[in-house]
Amino acid sequence: MRLQNKVAIVTGSASGIGQAIAIRFAREGAMVVVDYVGSPDLPSKTENQIASFGGKTIAVAADVSKPDEVQNLIDRAVSAFGRLDIVVNNAGVEKKIDFVDYPLDELQKILAINLVGPFLVSQAAARQMIKQGHGGRLINISSVHEDLPMPTNAAYCASKGGLRMLMRTIAVELAKDRITVNNIGPGAVFTPIDADVEAKPAMEKALMSEIPLNRWGKPEEIAALAVYLASDEASYITGSTYFIDGGMLRHSGSY
Repeated sequence: MRLQNKVAIVTGSASGIGQAIAIRFAREGAMVVVDYVGSPDLPSKTENQIASFGGKTIAVAADVSKPDEVQNLIDRAVSAFGRLDIVVNNAGVEKKIDFVDYPLDELQKILAINLVGPFLVSQAAARQMIKQGHGGRLINISSVHEDLPMPTNAAYCASKGGLRMLMRTIAVELAKDRITVNNIGPGAVFTPIDADVEAKPAMEKALMSEIPLNRWGKPEEIAALAVYLASDEASYITGSTYFIDGGMLRHSGSY
């Protein structure tokens, strides 16, 4: 178990990639805080799967764009498990609208969750890790779109581009405290949010044509990379994005 006795927070882990990461972390021995927004029933699937193999977990409702809720998330993790070692900033949203028609409120919402959220969570987590004095791991779930343009998705792409520079900057700043900071940049990973694409064969075919491996990624594949970056094996890795995209960035166009 590569994360034995570590304490991890995974934001947005009631479903999708975050859920896969939370479950895999627990299988690797971590005590996991499942962050979610919405109904108290939302994190039950993640919690139940972790409990099924004897893992330790709690669920905490926290909107990552709100400083008070972020601090409560950190405090609840420490209160429940005694420390904080790993944070995965996974919570994210997107909405595709033509740039010239993009509403300001939608832009602000996406930036609040995708960029301000990781800033606030990483800041609060880093303060706790520095106080503990044992270093830590900050991992952001970014996207190929921190590097790859995507028409009708300007707000999302801008948020992920900003996340790249946030990661690079704080990686340098926090290195003295033995806190590593890295991004994972998924390509097309199949989660419930992509059901609309799968339901449209022409759209899915166009997407697959951009991926040399010609398939969707799996949330579990992202989770495997997250485990590595969170582990002691990755103690000399900081300040980089690790793309996991089936080759999309090497063979891309608009879709």
